[in-house]
Amino acid sequence: MKDKGMKVNEYQRLAMTTLNPKLDKRDVLINSVMGLCGEAGEAIDIVKKWMAQGHELDKEHLTKELGDIAWYLAEAATALDISLEEIFQANIDKLKKRYPEGFEIQKSLVRSECD
Repeated sequence: MKDKGMKVNEYQRLAMTTLNPKLDKRDVLINSVMGLCGEAGEAIDIVKKWMAQGHELDKEHLTKELGDIAWYLAEAATALDISLEEIFQANIDKLKKRYPEGFEIQKSLVRSECD
């Protein structure tokens, strides 16, 4: 039997069991966006070392940082009382509208303000 993997909302529920219960929703949101920025910075540092400094790409370390990014994304969604599934679906809907036939350079260069 093939493992179906974890569902995104299950991840959000499990990840948020480690959320600091002393934070109110405002502080949870602030912590989440600061955490996203910090972890994204750590991820780009790994890629920078690979691209510009001759390091091997440390996929294991990068994978861990991407996991941290996922945690903070789940935290932000929780602060906003929405599910990760809703965020993911809204993003797919936006991308389908922007690129109905798949990615096109011209559509990427010339986008309407609502995109």
